[in-house]
Amino acid sequence: MSNLTKHTRLILSIFHLVLGVLLLSGFLAKVYSVLIVFLGIRFIIKSKNKHNEAIYWSAYMVGLEVLFRMSGGMFFYELPKYSVFLFLGTGLYVEGKRHHVSVSYLFYILLLLVGIAFMDIPFNESIRKAIAFNLSGPILLGLSAIYFYKRKLGSEELLDLLFYMVLPIISMLSLLYFKTPDFKNIAFGGSANYTTSGGYGPNQVATILGMGVFIFTIHLFFKKRIFFMFFIDIFFFMYLIFRGLLTFSRGGMITAFLAITAFIFFYIISTKEKLKNLVKYAGIISLSAIALWLYTSNVTGGMLENRYNNKNARGIEKSDISTGRIDLFKGELDNFYENPFFGIGVGGSKFERMEDVGIEAASHNEVSRLLSEHGMIGLIILILLLVIPAKHILSQPYLARGFLSAFLLFWFLTINHSAMRIAFPAFIYGLSLIIITNDEENSIHRE
Repeated sequence: MSNLTKHTRLILSIFHLVLGVLLLSGFLAKVYSVLIVFLGIRFIIKSKNKHNEAIYWSAYMVGLEVLFRMSGGMFFYELPKYSVFLFLGTGLYVEGKRHHVSVSYLFYILLLLVGIAFMDIPFNESIRKAIAFNLSGPILLGLSAIYFYKRKLGSEELLDLLFYMVLPIISMLSLLYFKTPDFKNIAFGGSANYTTSGGYGPNQVATILGMGVFIFTIHLFFKKRIFFMFFIDIFFFMYLIFRGLLTFSRGGMITAFLAITAFIFFYIISTKEKLKNLVKYAGIISLSAIALWLYTSNVTGGMLENRYNNKNARGIEKSDISTGRIDLFKGELDNFYENPFFGIGVGGSKFERMEDVGIEAASHNEVSRLLSEHGMIGLIILILLLVIPAKHILSQPYLARGFLSAFLLFWFLTINHSAMRIAFPAFIYGLSLIIITNDEENSIHRE
């Protein structure tokens, strides 16, 4: 599945443009989701994961997840998470060459499961659903980390993996185009916009669109074409940013900007002509960003500035820049202070909030949720999750650091504004642990 030709990339990209329109039908979306799961398992088993087939199918499903939710394309809500778990788990099981398994991440999964013993949710609530909702993402992260930990991926393999991930995002652009009414008929205000997000959560949509922006950026830097021609890639790159801004979800786009900045920083350091490259790339990105911002601002009647300046539709500054997330964060920290050792148990934060303030709201921040529901064990988990990839990244050459630090930033910033409700942060965390090699099996570097 790796080493794709330009023509293959073009054909797959055009197919996914059309697919976005077809998936407007919920029935076709459901059929397609089942087909992908079936084909993925079949190919991984048949190939014995000889060429890392599991990562390509997983990347593809990660890109598909939000698209399926937008189109009603799943027989059950958590299908993509379980599918990625199945792909990676099957890949580990069938591959001939035994991969080194990190004891640290096995310990991490064990620590997560301890929180189940301290569950205290209302009698009429489903324990199974509470566990699935709160732990499916973190456990998938554990498996992703085990799969990718110090696994060698060639630079071409990595670029192909990112290409497979962006294909469903191209479909999402197509679906958004046809689902969104005329912009003149949309009432833009000072909050996230469900209408421009295809009727689904703007947080998740912006997160995936932001990843799409990053992937297009990487392809532009490495002169790898998605649609065969440079100007077509530029068009879709710009349209991705435009649609991301239109969601009015700041987290996804700011995360993408910071991840791209981290990558470019290490990319420039890795090249010989540092100053020349700095001026060139900074100039191109700055001009593109200003042009897109001005255009989008005009489309939204100036509401885009209000949104990013934390103002409401009337231009009055809001008291809470986090749209309620700070209150949720404080509440979960209070739970941690009151139950510091083992926390209040998996799934307890939502019901604790309901009891205290009468609001049933799920956590938006995975950091505070871990502390609230797992106590000191949650703190140990966080330290493990940060220290291991940080040590790994610092040991890599500059260009590899650019990729890995961007992946880690995507994970950490995403879990801080939209928790782990989709498979993306778990998968992207795993990618921060890889060893990137060139075609000659030497680590990528340009020092």
